[in-house]
Amino acid sequence: MLQHTEPNPRLLALQRKALIVGVIGIVVLLGGSLISGGIAGFFQSYLYGFLFWNGLALGCLSALMLHHMVAGRWGFMIQRILEAGARNLRFTAILILPVLLFGMKYLYPWMPNAVENVLGAEALHHGHQKAEGLIIPYLNISWYNQGFFIVRAAIYYVVWIFLMMRLTGLSQRLDQTGDQTIIGRFRGISAPGLVIYVITMTFAACDWGMSLEPEWFSTIYGPLYIVGQGLGTLAFSVIILNKIADDKPHAPVIKIDYFHHIGSLMTGFVVLWTYIQFSQFLITYSGNLPEEIPWYLHRQGNFFAIISVLLMVFHFFLPLFILLQRRVKRARRGLLFMAKWILIARFTDVFWIIVPAFHHQGEGYGPLVFVMNVAALAGIGGLWVYMFVRNIHKHALLPLNDDRKNESLGIGPFAAHQEAAEHVV
Repeated sequence: MLQHTEPNPRLLALQRKALIVGVIGIVVLLGGSLISGGIAGFFQSYLYGFLFWNGLALGCLSALMLHHMVAGRWGFMIQRILEAGARNLRFTAILILPVLLFGMKYLYPWMPNAVENVLGAEALHHGHQKAEGLIIPYLNISWYNQGFFIVRAAIYYVVWIFLMMRLTGLSQRLDQTGDQTIIGRFRGISAPGLVIYVITMTFAACDWGMSLEPEWFSTIYGPLYIVGQGLGTLAFSVIILNKIADDKPHAPVIKIDYFHHIGSLMTGFVVLWTYIQFSQFLITYSGNLPEEIPWYLHRQGNFFAIISVLLMVFHFFLPLFILLQRRVKRARRGLLFMAKWILIARFTDVFWIIVPAFHHQGEGYGPLVFVMNVAALAGIGGLWVYMFVRNIHKHALLPLNDDRKNESLGIGPFAAHQEAAEHVV
């Protein structure tokens, strides 16, 4: 039985570095706000960093539920990584408080007290064009009502944290008792949990992201976030798994097949992300309606136009071409390189979705704003990784007493069966 529970020295070193990066990032973000002379820039950069790292925690939760549904061999190697990342939802629930309590008027032009430098605020205040023409009562209530906005955010986190605590709590109980009936409860929670996650994340994406530009809307905006979160989670899992693969308890049982399976999933998510992005663009382009096309026009010109091209090349064409090669997925270093590549592409994609909402076609975007964006991403990310390592060291790095895992890894009474099967193959 694999019961190695000592802290991994590589992860401890990562934790120390992450804390340093996190503190420096927050200090630079605050310093940049003082230099720029405005609090709006702070919250705009902060929202970008928050949405990425909160999305990674949600991606861990959704991947954990998917793992319990399918019980694939790939999932047991990264189950503890997913559980630790999902536990960070308690941390990101704290991180959103500054936005909800102090930052909304600097971010959302539909706010009654939105400051003048929030793009589109004046037009919305005087015209209320979108709210008057809506059929769905939800949007009429939500956009122009700060209280309901905050209540919805609270509901999202209550639901997400409840799912996380149920799954991680049952996992801990399985470690302690070995009660195999818990496996059925994993599935019983994960099946509706995935549906609930998709629904709540779609609403959250519309609230926190799409309403930054409330004159624009898309029916696949939420799935765009969901797929990106899944892709980012797989890349992050590969990076962490590489750090601990040569140490106990992974070293005796890990095989290159597990990296291959995760690499194949990454390939599928790259294709799915591209399909959703292109579908959204194609529908908007073919409609050519005045209320639809500004969202894409805001992301053209100067620096943002370059980002658009880079995403096409480095988030789709090259990663897909490289990951389709079997030898890359079966080489730890090769897959690690691609995981880091994709994680950077995910940073860039969230940047492209969020930041142009405050700087249409690059208006007012300069080196200082870029530094603040990077500082927010690094600052929040450093603290996120610090908390992640704390979470992962609270339990054994591999699940205990789970017969699904033992059969998958060929441990205990399942070892002879797996050896015979591999011999036949």
